[in-house]
Amino acid sequence: MKTHDHSKLLSDVSGQMPADEVLAELSELFSVFGDSTRIKILWALFEREMCVCAIAELLKMTQSAISHQLKLLRHAKLVSSRREGKTVYYFLADDHVRSIIGQGMEHISE
Repeated sequence: MKTHDHSKLLSDVSGQMPADEVLAELSELFSVFGDSTRIKILWALFEREMCVCAIAELLKMTQSAISHQLKLLRHAKLVSSRREGKTVYYFLADDHVRSIIGQGMEHISE
């Protein structure tokens, strides 16, 4: 049985393939989206910046639980914050995050 010659195809694709470290980072980023609580927080922040206590009230969770999730979202550079007096307000880090959420919603709505 004769097989296809994939050498050109494989050469082209492997030439465009990012380094393993970059792909691992991308995988980590997408894993952050794999938790429904974090998605709810991102959706809330998609609508408006909020403090921990407002997010906790909205999602009917403890502030501690929300803070833990926000820490993960900040580490993934999906969420940023600003301080106003004693209150810290959280918001989506940039328009890329808005785009990811918006495109995700479009994809599942099709």
